[in-house]
This record gives sequence, C-alpha cells and structure tokens, in this order.
Amino acid sequence: MSEIIKTILFILVVIGLLLLTLRIAGWKMKKASDFIIRDLREKKALDPASAVALPYTKSQLLHIGLKDYRPQALQELIKHDVVGTIEGERYYLNETASP
Repeated sequence: MSEIIKTILFILVVIGLLLLTLRIAGWKMKKASDFIIRDLREKKALDPASAVALPYTKSQLLHIGLKDYRPQALQELIKHDVVGTIEGERYYLNETASP
C-alpha cells in the first residue's frame, strides 16, 4: 500500500474512534439522566415542597474508579428545566417539563 492510502486509513480510523468515544459518553449521560429521574420519582420529589437532597450532586475531589456522569447529567437536567432546584441543595422533578 502506498503511504497516502495508509495515511487516509489512519485518519479514518482516528475519526471513527473519536465518534465512537463521543457516542459512548452520550449513552452514559443518557443513562445517568434516566437514573436521576427514576431516583427522584422513587423518592416522590415531584414538587418544590417534596424536594430532596441528592448524594451525588457534586463531583468528588478524589475519585477512584470509573467516571461518574451523574453530576454533569444533573446540571443538564436543571438547565433544560426537567429538574428544579431549591436553595441550590434540594432537587425535585419538574413533571410539567419532563418527558
């Protein structure tokens, strides 16, 4: 094979791996978002009066193991008004905006 074909194949493989990595990260964010919504429903935090504190709201400074996507997923859910917050520490599921 010529050097040009090898270079093109290498670039295509790198782009494919990048897209696969982004797809996996998106899948994990979706899974974390579904977990948060399910957790709030189980705790019956469906309005501001029943808001609860969540133990995974902040990223840990020292974390050993796989990356926890729940804090980032929670911030995205708040940004899209699926989850509401009270005093920045307690959270509830905004049923009017959730799917």
